[in-house]
Amino acid sequence: MIVVESGEMQNIEKAYVRNGLPLASLMEQAGAAVAELATKIIIQNKLKKVTVLCGKGNNGGDGFVTARFLSLMCEVTVILANDYPATNLGKLNFEIIPDKVNILYFSEKQDECINAISDSDMLIDAIYGISFRDVLDPFSAMLIDTCNKNTRAVKIAIDTPSGIICNTGEIPDECFHADYTISFTALKPLHVLYPSTDYCGKVSVAKIGIPQSLIDTCTYVMKTTDEFIETHPLKKNKKSAHKGTNGTLLSICGSYGMSGAAVLSGMAALRSGVGILRAAVPNVIYPIVASKLTEAVFIPLPQSNDGLISINSFDTLQYQILEKASALLIGCGLGTSNDMAELVSAMISTSNKPVVLDADGINSITMNIDVLRQCNAPVILTPHPGEMANLAGTTVADIQKNRYRVARDFASKYGVTVILKGANTLIALPDGNVYVNLTGNNGMAKGGSGDVLAGMAASFLAQGLSYAEAAIYATYYHGLAGDKCAEKYSARTMLPSDMLEELKYILK
Repeated sequence: MIVVESGEMQNIEKAYVRNGLPLASLMEQAGAAVAELATKIIIQNKLKKVTVLCGKGNNGGDGFVTARFLSLMCEVTVILANDYPATNLGKLNFEIIPDKVNILYFSEKQDECINAISDSDMLIDAIYGISFRDVLDPFSAMLIDTCNKNTRAVKIAIDTPSGIICNTGEIPDECFHADYTISFTALKPLHVLYPSTDYCGKVSVAKIGIPQSLIDTCTYVMKTTDEFIETHPLKKNKKSAHKGTNGTLLSICGSYGMSGAAVLSGMAALRSGVGILRAAVPNVIYPIVASKLTEAVFIPLPQSNDGLISINSFDTLQYQILEKASALLIGCGLGTSNDMAELVSAMISTSNKPVVLDADGINSITMNIDVLRQCNAPVILTPHPGEMANLAGTTVADIQKNRYRVARDFASKYGVTVILKGANTLIALPDGNVYVNLTGNNGMAKGGSGDVLAGMAASFLAQGLSYAEAAIYATYYHGLAGDKCAEKYSARTMLPSDMLEELKYILK
């Protein structure tokens, strides 16, 4: 599925009209799609009173159509937030609203409107659409505040919760807190970016009659990972496969007190199909990790006084990199120090094998980021927002505000793949393409989840997949494993180790 900005969506609609097709039919189908979703919820929850809040533009027109359909089955009130509709299509659909629908002008009957909202079982937001670029007007702000206070009502937003800027996901002041958002034709950036995604609820996309040929030729900003998975399914191993043909991963992870990271990433790599896992760990944690990773081959290494892999291990590691490995994983629980920063940079700059850098592997290069350009093979970085902020020289708040731009620009600048973790993880490729992942849940927000992801990505690289395939498959199936765990246990109680078990079933 593609993600398009507001301007491009408007271009698609203009092309639709140039092809001789009526724009009115899009509004009719949009309203029908919203009404279909609302009807399912109304029947399921036995709701009786629905209020549709409509603005002056075509988003309000979608609301009028929705109200007309819903009036066939329940009590409907339409509130005109900003007075009479201003567009031709809006006027047309306002004028054919059935007489039994209660129509209120907020400018004239504020108390009655507020009472209607407070008394409603369902609230449908059709005030502002994807063209919104400013702060809410006072009337709309008051209406939306009243809607948000009605915590009993089911809330549906048409295309976008009012108050959110479409292309950035920014919320200048307040916004409608939707339980469901129904987008038309394609996803928009606000549906997948912070902070807006927290206020969209469950997002669905309705096809409203725009030909696929117009969608296929449009300019998009992102695609979803499920689109990639559908067109590039994960291939099964050949019958003749053996451990040598399934790749060898050199995992350079773990330190004193951080043995779990080496275990989780190693198990994830094995569960994801790598033929041989060679685990390079400091002597101090070797017995612990070896007792958990019984299928791995171990390279115990000397350690520094603080329990990190010693810088004197470089020659041993370089031999393993150049002669034994088909891919590297560096960083899970590795620890940080000046020597570690030097060791990590040396490994990257001399490597001729694909690399996944996670956690302290990322932290170790923040003062020497240009080393990424020296690697003679693809590099995948898996930062969380804090690590991304260190890489980009900015703040976590700025990263969360500009996730798409920061990930895309960093990947392009340094020729790497960035998996920017978080809800709706972004995968930015060095060619400028960006994918957004819609699998996963908040139960994965626990220490160790990132180790599982890094191990999966490195495993796929070691098996010979491209950097794009490795990053996208790992992110998608990592999230899917999390979703299966949340279903089986709960988001609150699930653990990253539970996700390892689910990989047995989803990576058949």
